Amino acid sequence: CKRRSLELSKIGLGDDVSLHIMELPVAYGKAKERVCKAWATLQPQLMIHLGLASSSKAIILEQCGKNKFYTEPDVCGFCPEHGCCLPKGPESIESLINMKKVWKNVCLEEIDIIFSRDAGRYVCDYIYYFSLHCGNRRAAFIHVPPLSKSLTPETLGRALKTIISEMLKQCRQEAVI
Repeated sequence: CKRRSLELSKIGLGDDVSLHIMELPVAYGKAKERVCKAWATLQPQLMIHLGLASSSKAIILEQCGKNKFYTEPDVCGFCPEHGCCLPKGPESIESLINMKKVWKNVCLEEIDIIFSRDAGRYVCDYIYYFSLHCGNRRAAFIHVPPLSKSLTPETLGRALKTIISEMLKQCRQEAVI
């Protein structure tokens, strides 16, 4: 996803947006550590995560992160203790960004967009939950399909710019950040 994120840095999101790109490992503990550190050091108004949805042909906007049922080992063979993100944490945490509203407001010719409430119970969902927790719900997660002949890095970059711009517009209008 770093390659996809780099397209955003080329296109730009505006002078008032500071873009920090960080690649996370597909490892529960290491990724969690980096996300928590990013919240503490960068103190962003909004953190947007990108993850690969290898079997999808659409961009998927994820509304919430889930706390339990992480049973699939990561690339290091590790599973979270008790399959849980945060003991005694809520079952799910919703983003302050209304992803359904973003989904309804954005129309892209080159690729479909899907609204989702289940980010998959793997490292993506795990990290999203922690980011929502650490950032007081000021996080968003976008699953992207693999690049292909019809979905070039440039096309995906333009699509992500449109989606993220809509998120930022929502934040400014509703003063959620």
